[in-house]
Amino acid sequence: MYRNYTCGELRLAHVGQEPVLAGWVQTIRNLGAMTFIDIRDRYGITQLVADENTSVELKEQFDKLGREYVIQVKGVVRERSSKNTKIPTGEIEVDIEELTILNKAVLPPFTIQDDTDGGDELRMKFRYLDLRREVVRKNLELRARMAHIIRNYLDELQFIETETPVLMKSTPEGARDFVVPSRMNPNQFYALPQSPQIFKQLLMVAGFDRYYQIVKCFRDEDLRADRQPEFTQIDCEMSFVEQEDVLNMFEGLARHMFKQIKGIDPGEFPRMTWADAMENYGSDKPDIRFGMKFKNLTEVIKGKDFKVFDEAEYIVGICAPGCGEYTRKQLDALTEFVKRPQVGAKGLVYAKVNDDGTVKSSVDKFYSQEELAKWVAIFEAKPGDLMLIISGERTRALSALSVLRLEMGRQCGLTDKENFKPLWVIDFPLLEWDEDSARFYAMHHPFTAPIPADIPLLDSDAGKVRANAYDLVINGVEIGGGSVRIHDSELQAKMFKTLGFTKQEAENQFGFLMEAFKYGAPPHAGIALGFDRLVSMLAGLDSIRDVIAFPKNNSGRDVMNDAPSEIAQAQLDELCLSLVTPKSKG
Repeated sequence: MYRNYTCGELRLAHVGQEPVLAGWVQTIRNLGAMTFIDIRDRYGITQLVADENTSVELKEQFDKLGREYVIQVKGVVRERSSKNTKIPTGEIEVDIEELTILNKAVLPPFTIQDDTDGGDELRMKFRYLDLRREVVRKNLELRARMAHIIRNYLDELQFIETETPVLMKSTPEGARDFVVPSRMNPNQFYALPQSPQIFKQLLMVAGFDRYYQIVKCFRDEDLRADRQPEFTQIDCEMSFVEQEDVLNMFEGLARHMFKQIKGIDPGEFPRMTWADAMENYGSDKPDIRFGMKFKNLTEVIKGKDFKVFDEAEYIVGICAPGCGEYTRKQLDALTEFVKRPQVGAKGLVYAKVNDDGTVKSSVDKFYSQEELAKWVAIFEAKPGDLMLIISGERTRALSALSVLRLEMGRQCGLTDKENFKPLWVIDFPLLEWDEDSARFYAMHHPFTAPIPADIPLLDSDAGKVRANAYDLVINGVEIGGGSVRIHDSELQAKMFKTLGFTKQEAENQFGFLMEAFKYGAPPHAGIALGFDRLVSMLAGLDSIRDVIAFPKNNSGRDVMNDAPSEIAQAQLDELCLSLVTPKSKG
């Protein structure tokens, strides 16, 4: 028996007992007459002690120990004279009687503690050591707990957990596929699933009625803090439902999760149309923890010989409450912020409301106090407030102001990570036009149903058709989305035609789905929630990497096992593949 207690289990009630513990050496403190050793496992830390009564042989063993050695100890629990209230075992210590070194360890490349001295790349290279840190381990424990809660919740509601294939057919829409060559079928390829979309629709045709899966998906995309090449989603589908049924069902799941994990009820989730989200927040994933709604000034402040405004397609602004005391240096910093390439504005106009109600702006020579007072009225600004205005092409101006609004929310302390404000964004455009290919693409995927009232527009004005789709947004983060699906073969054929598919192309890509629909497809709808994003949000983290056991870096590499990597020529030959040497740059 290696142990009969864990390192996080012993309390004052165990005083006098003789536990056997096993774990890793966290720290060694040799104070001469006394030696203290902290032993750590997944469950916690226990302090071991050796004093003047400890045998010489045992003390000699202490001299051989190093950090992260794996040891087994036996001793007697006693009450600590100097208690540590920061850990659950801080009232006791174990007087060592026997010690066995189970495995030696070289000195780790960084300290295995919460405030480690290891940088991101180093910790990713030695991820198995990083996972020993309590702060990281707790993220993975939260992930496991959330998966358990989700499964129990959906199981109670008669959802069937069903695995779908990992090797499937490549599809032309959406993100890039990861492809897998087939040895038994030379020059043919599988794709790793971007989602189980088609299979879960087939499960509805099969009569499963309610399906779910906590499933790994793959997309060959550029990476960022909330995106990995492989990720996990809570994938669900339901039959004989409309949009409202899905929203109520998964709002219930989200609220249950908040209650179980955070002990809070965020209340009913408001609904916001995509058009309103773009008009008022410049984003289809608005952060509604704070106000600063957009105000359209386009028709109000043109014609005053200020060229920047007069030549702009769109002029829009926000009011930042209480920021009228910003210095010129701070305002210049905001101007440089919006002019960064990733924001895309050409400049920034500001106006402060003074205590006496007058306005001081960066364009005073073009606008009188009477005209500036109209700005104040539109913004509903008060003394001490700051109005910030961006102009230009409409889409770019809205996008730039959206980024600025979030920055002002952060600067004003309005983005508390423990304040959760969820909402549903609905009525997205069904299609988006691509100038380069001169065709429409599905905003979500080609199986998304249009709003019934908009179906006639598919023939006359397809760009105005709204999708029967919805996104769950929490604190400015898209947690997931879904849609009512097309279950009618004729409407699906019309959708393929609108997307520019020939009959043959549609048959080649999705013939098996269309064939299945001929045998009676029920009305159905579904949703997929980003499990990694949801866990990281409830953990109070900015990056999903911290809630994934073995994540990739920003270049899509696993620096721990050096993947992706080259493979042997023999493997390439079996797969009928040959390598192409990249052309040298320049």
